[in-house]
Amino acid sequence: MIDLSTQYLGLTLDTPLVASASPLSQDVDGIRRLEDGGASAIVLYSLFEEQLRQEAMELEYHLSAGTESFAESLTYLPSRSEFRTGPEGYLEHIRHAKEATRIPIIASLNGATLGGWTKYAKQIEEAGADAIECNIYSIAADMDVPGIEVEQGYVDILRAVKSAVDIPVAVKLSPFFSNMAHMARRLEQAGADGLVLFNRFYQPDIDLDELEVRPNVLLSTPQALRLPLTWIGILYGRVRAGLAATSGVHNADDVIKVLLVGANVAQLCSALLRNGVTHLRYVEREIREWLEEHEYESVAQMQGSMSQLRCPDPSAFERAQYMRAVKGYEYLQRPAHMVVRTVEDWGPE
Repeated sequence: MIDLSTQYLGLTLDTPLVASASPLSQDVDGIRRLEDGGASAIVLYSLFEEQLRQEAMELEYHLSAGTESFAESLTYLPSRSEFRTGPEGYLEHIRHAKEATRIPIIASLNGATLGGWTKYAKQIEEAGADAIECNIYSIAADMDVPGIEVEQGYVDILRAVKSAVDIPVAVKLSPFFSNMAHMARRLEQAGADGLVLFNRFYQPDIDLDELEVRPNVLLSTPQALRLPLTWIGILYGRVRAGLAATSGVHNADDVIKVLLVGANVAQLCSALLRNGVTHLRYVEREIREWLEEHEYESVAQMQGSMSQLRCPDPSAFERAQYMRAVKGYEYLQRPAHMVVRTVEDWGPE
């Protein structure tokens, strides 16, 4: 019997297949479908502090508009307390999700201030979430802010959230650091229970007809897997935090690869939006078949076996492999009459 269970954020999951934050988790029916489809845990869509603040500002504007000219209109307007502009809807969604499912529910939080991070993290914990994924989605574009200050911001957010809650906290971060390995170590030392690699930034596009800059949301492709694959392979065994691969995980082969380099779980989003939640069962079945074929008894047995710590060629994860990769590509591009098979090209037989 193949054991697909894994440990992540102190939680025991039936399989390493986790549904990443997406529109699929925006209602309880969708959450039930994800559980029935084979998700071992679900990351809810993100609660954005900036969105809550914008909603509150818009409500304030519409309730106060014109009252300075028509004071009598105040008696006809509802009070602010009758409107729900805070996080109540999200918190209620967590409660309903917990009531409707048996699998862990991981809330996703994107704050704008340290006070917001801690305030909403506490409320999320009280609502019953099993863990929090800090979705630190920001682009450092201020020329006056040095990189060390950007990095410290991540650490400050994590420490603030960890001080406010007792449930596990993961950090979903970008790869844009001068030393990703050092940043991972800093986050681990600050208390991160998990690292989610990596956040995808949605770059804008230009509408050539309207001459406007517009958002452009593109689903990931399997090629995006290479970056988390590389860094999970480097970090495995060097940090105690759990490692989650996200972005580019589309099929069983992708999941197997990230497990081999050391991931605890693989988060799927684009593949489920393209293929439906039943895709999870196909992936799970193919993982079982691969493990049986390669005589593994469990996910734990194969996890990290191809990480940098255990790989026969550790340099394959770093720049030392760059020259070999470029030469290999150049070799494939040679005209047929110029291809000469040599020991240098292929190595001894």
